[in-house]
Amino acid sequence: MRLNLFVGLAVAAIFVCAAYSTHAQSAPAATGPKAYSPLAVGVGFNIFDPDWDNGRMYGGALWIDYLPNHLPEHLNGLGIEALARDVSIDGSSKQPKTQREDIATGGLIYAWPHYRKLRPYAKAEMGFGNCEYFALNTERERYRYHQTRTVTSLGGGLDFKVFRSIWGRADYEYQIWPDFFKHTNNIKPAGQLNPEGVTIGAEYRFGSSSR
Repeated sequence: MRLNLFVGLAVAAIFVCAAYSTHAQSAPAATGPKAYSPLAVGVGFNIFDPDWDNGRMYGGALWIDYLPNHLPEHLNGLGIEALARDVSIDGSSKQPKTQREDIATGGLIYAWPHYRKLRPYAKAEMGFGNCEYFALNTERERYRYHQTRTVTSLGGGLDFKVFRSIWGRADYEYQIWPDFFKHTNNIKPAGQLNPEGVTIGAEYRFGSSSR
Protein backbone atom coordinates (compact mmCIF):
# COMPACT_ATOMS: atom_id res chain seq x y z
CA MET A 1 0.00 0.00 0.00
CA ARG A 2 2.92 2.34 0.71
CA LEU A 3 4.04 2.20 -2.93
CA ASN A 4 0.50 2.62 -4.22
CA LEU A 5 0.03 5.84 -2.21
CA PHE A 6 3.09 7.50 -3.69
CA VAL A 7 2.56 6.18 -7.23
CA GLY A 8 -1.05 7.36 -7.16
CA LEU A 9 -0.15 10.86 -6.03
CA ALA A 10 2.75 11.05 -8.47
CA VAL A 11 0.45 10.14 -11.37
CA ALA A 12 -2.06 12.74 -10.16
CA ALA A 13 0.72 15.33 -10.04
CA ILE A 14 1.65 14.60 -13.67
CA PHE A 15 -1.94 15.04 -14.86
CA VAL A 16 -2.51 18.19 -12.79
CA CYS A 17 0.74 19.75 -13.99
CA ALA A 18 -0.04 18.91 -17.62
CA ALA A 19 -3.51 20.40 -17.31
CA TYR A 20 -2.18 23.51 -15.59
CA SER A 21 0.49 23.98 -18.25
CA THR A 22 -2.13 23.83 -21.00
CA HIS A 23 -4.36 26.28 -19.14
CA ALA A 24 -1.48 28.67 -18.49
CA GLN A 25 -0.71 28.87 -22.20
CA SER A 26 -4.26 29.94 -23.04
CA ALA A 27 -5.09 32.16 -20.03
CA PRO A 28 -3.57 35.55 -19.18
CA ALA A 29 -1.32 35.77 -16.15
CA ALA A 30 -2.81 37.17 -12.97
CA THR A 31 -1.84 40.71 -12.13
CA GLY A 32 -1.77 42.82 -9.01
CA PRO A 33 0.16 42.72 -5.74
CA LYS A 34 -1.56 39.55 -4.50
CA ALA A 35 -1.05 37.46 -7.65
CA TYR A 36 0.78 34.20 -7.04
CA SER A 37 1.33 30.83 -8.66
CA PRO A 38 -1.67 28.60 -7.89
CA LEU A 39 0.05 25.22 -8.38
CA ALA A 40 2.93 23.70 -6.42
CA VAL A 41 4.33 20.16 -6.20
CA GLY A 42 6.72 19.23 -3.39
CA VAL A 43 8.64 16.47 -1.65
CA GLY A 44 9.96 16.32 1.89
CA PHE A 45 11.61 14.35 4.68
CA ASN A 46 9.50 13.38 7.73
CA ILE A 47 10.57 13.25 11.38
CA PHE A 48 7.62 11.75 13.28
CA ASP A 49 6.59 10.44 16.67
CA PRO A 50 4.29 7.53 15.63
CA ASP A 51 2.65 7.46 19.09
CA TRP A 52 3.80 3.91 19.63
CA ASP A 53 6.05 3.44 22.64
CA ASN A 54 9.01 5.84 22.44
CA GLY A 55 11.38 7.11 19.81
CA ARG A 56 11.21 8.81 16.43
CA MET A 57 10.71 7.41 12.96
CA TYR A 58 11.47 8.83 9.54
CA GLY A 59 10.11 8.75 6.01
CA GLY A 60 9.06 10.81 3.02
CA ALA A 61 6.16 12.95 1.85
CA LEU A 62 4.77 14.11 -1.49
CA TRP A 63 2.17 16.87 -1.84
CA ILE A 64 0.28 18.93 -4.42
CA ASP A 65 -1.14 22.36 -3.54
CA TYR A 66 -3.59 24.32 -5.66
CA LEU A 67 -4.52 27.84 -4.53
CA PRO A 68 -6.65 29.66 -7.13
CA ASN A 69 -5.70 33.30 -7.57
CA HIS A 70 -9.07 34.45 -8.94
CA LEU A 71 -11.14 33.97 -5.80
CA PRO A 72 -12.97 36.87 -4.10
CA GLU A 73 -10.60 38.99 -2.05
CA HIS A 74 -11.86 37.70 1.31
CA LEU A 75 -11.05 34.13 0.17
CA ASN A 76 -7.65 34.96 -1.27
CA GLY A 77 -5.16 32.32 -0.10
CA LEU A 78 -7.67 29.48 0.24
CA GLY A 79 -6.94 26.28 -1.67
CA ILE A 80 -6.73 22.50 -1.59
CA GLU A 81 -3.93 20.05 -0.87
CA ALA A 82 -3.40 16.36 -1.64
CA LEU A 83 -0.70 14.61 0.37
CA ALA A 84 0.86 11.15 0.73
CA ARG A 85 3.12 10.42 3.69
CA ASP A 86 5.19 7.36 4.65
CA VAL A 87 6.81 6.82 8.06
CA SER A 88 8.72 3.54 8.05
CA ILE A 89 12.39 4.09 8.94
CA ASP A 90 13.21 3.17 12.54
CA GLY A 91 14.91 5.86 14.54
CA SER A 92 15.26 3.95 17.80
CA SER A 93 15.84 0.40 18.98
CA LYS A 94 12.66 0.79 21.07
CA GLN A 95 10.49 0.85 17.94
CA PRO A 96 9.16 -2.39 16.41
CA LYS A 97 11.39 -3.10 13.44
CA THR A 98 8.49 -3.70 11.07
CA GLN A 99 6.23 -0.83 12.10
CA ARG A 100 5.01 1.38 9.27
CA GLU A 101 2.45 4.17 9.02
CA ASP A 102 1.21 5.46 5.67
CA ILE A 103 -1.46 8.06 4.94
CA ALA A 104 -3.09 9.63 1.89
CA THR A 105 -5.15 12.72 2.68
CA GLY A 106 -6.69 15.76 1.07
CA GLY A 107 -8.38 18.90 2.27
CA LEU A 108 -8.25 22.65 2.69
CA ILE A 109 -5.17 24.80 3.06
CA TYR A 110 -5.06 28.53 3.74
CA ALA A 111 -1.88 30.43 2.96
CA TRP A 112 -1.52 34.06 4.02
CA PRO A 113 -0.78 35.78 0.70
CA HIS A 114 0.46 39.12 2.05
CA TYR A 115 4.20 38.45 1.81
CA ARG A 116 6.24 37.99 -1.34
CA LYS A 117 8.81 35.49 -0.04
CA LEU A 118 7.19 34.09 3.10
CA ARG A 119 3.84 32.33 3.22
CA PRO A 120 2.61 30.90 6.56
CA TYR A 121 -0.26 28.46 6.18
CA ALA A 122 -2.74 26.29 8.09
CA LYS A 123 -4.47 23.13 6.86
CA ALA A 124 -7.12 20.56 7.75
CA GLU A 125 -7.30 17.27 5.87
CA MET A 126 -8.95 13.86 5.92
CA GLY A 127 -8.11 10.57 4.22
CA PHE A 128 -6.98 7.01 4.85
CA GLY A 129 -4.19 5.65 7.01
CA ASN A 130 -2.50 2.26 7.10
CA CYS A 131 -0.53 0.97 10.09
CA GLU A 132 1.40 -2.32 10.15
CA TYR A 133 3.29 -3.73 13.13
CA PHE A 134 4.24 -6.93 14.94
CA ALA A 135 3.06 -7.86 18.45
CA LEU A 136 2.19 -10.93 20.51
CA ASN A 137 -1.13 -12.65 19.80
CA THR A 138 -3.24 -14.58 22.32
CA GLU A 139 -0.89 -17.58 22.00
CA ARG A 140 2.03 -15.29 22.77
CA GLU A 141 3.34 -15.71 19.25
CA ARG A 142 4.74 -12.86 17.25
CA TYR A 143 2.03 -11.86 14.83
CA ARG A 144 1.70 -9.20 12.14
CA TYR A 145 -1.18 -6.75 12.60
CA HIS A 146 -2.61 -4.43 9.99
CA GLN A 147 -5.10 -1.64 10.66
CA THR A 148 -6.65 0.87 8.27
CA ARG A 149 -8.47 3.94 9.54
CA THR A 150 -10.03 7.18 8.36
CA VAL A 151 -7.42 9.72 9.43
CA THR A 152 -7.92 13.40 10.23
CA SER A 153 -4.89 15.68 10.22
CA LEU A 154 -4.39 19.26 11.36
CA GLY A 155 -1.30 21.31 10.84
CA GLY A 156 0.49 24.33 9.52
CA GLY A 157 3.84 25.70 8.64
CA LEU A 158 5.82 28.10 6.52
CA ASP A 159 6.69 28.23 2.82
CA PHE A 160 9.67 30.41 1.95
CA LYS A 161 11.17 31.36 -1.38
CA VAL A 162 14.63 29.93 -2.07
CA PHE A 163 15.37 30.71 -5.70
CA ARG A 164 13.07 31.61 -8.59
CA SER A 165 10.41 28.84 -8.70
CA ILE A 166 11.92 26.80 -5.85
CA TRP A 167 10.38 27.23 -2.39
CA GLY A 168 11.23 25.56 0.90
CA ARG A 169 8.69 24.20 3.39
CA ALA A 170 8.73 23.59 7.14
CA ASP A 171 5.55 21.74 8.14
CA TYR A 172 3.98 20.43 11.35
CA GLU A 173 1.17 17.86 11.36
CA TYR A 174 -0.96 16.24 14.07
CA GLN A 175 -2.95 13.11 13.12
CA ILE A 176 -6.02 11.50 14.65
CA TRP A 177 -6.53 7.75 14.13
CA PRO A 178 -9.83 6.84 15.93
CA ASP A 179 -10.72 3.47 17.51
CA PHE A 180 -7.20 2.14 17.21
CA PHE A 181 -6.32 -1.17 18.92
CA LYS A 182 -2.81 -1.65 20.26
CA HIS A 183 -2.11 -5.38 20.36
CA THR A 184 0.50 -5.45 23.12
CA ASN A 185 1.18 -8.35 25.51
CA ASN A 186 -2.19 -9.96 24.79
CA ILE A 187 -4.01 -6.73 25.70
CA LYS A 188 -6.01 -4.89 23.04
CA PRO A 189 -7.07 -1.53 24.47
CA ALA A 190 -9.15 0.61 22.12
CA GLY A 191 -7.99 4.17 21.92
CA GLN A 192 -6.84 6.95 19.66
CA LEU A 193 -3.52 6.97 17.88
CA ASN A 194 -2.05 10.46 17.54
CA PRO A 195 1.14 10.55 15.47
CA GLU A 196 2.72 13.96 15.05
CA GLY A 197 5.81 15.36 13.49
CA VAL A 198 7.53 17.75 11.14
CA THR A 199 8.43 17.68 7.47
CA ILE A 200 11.27 19.62 5.87
CA GLY A 201 11.13 19.82 2.11
CA ALA A 202 11.06 21.78 -1.11
CA GLU A 203 8.45 22.49 -3.75
CA TYR A 204 8.29 23.78 -7.27
CA ARG A 205 5.81 26.59 -7.90
CA PHE A 206 4.77 26.74 -11.52
CA GLY A 207 5.13 30.18 -13.08
CA SER A 208 6.47 31.87 -9.91
CA SER A 209 10.05 32.62 -10.97
CA SER A 210 9.38 36.36 -11.26
CA ARG A 211 7.48 36.66 -7.96
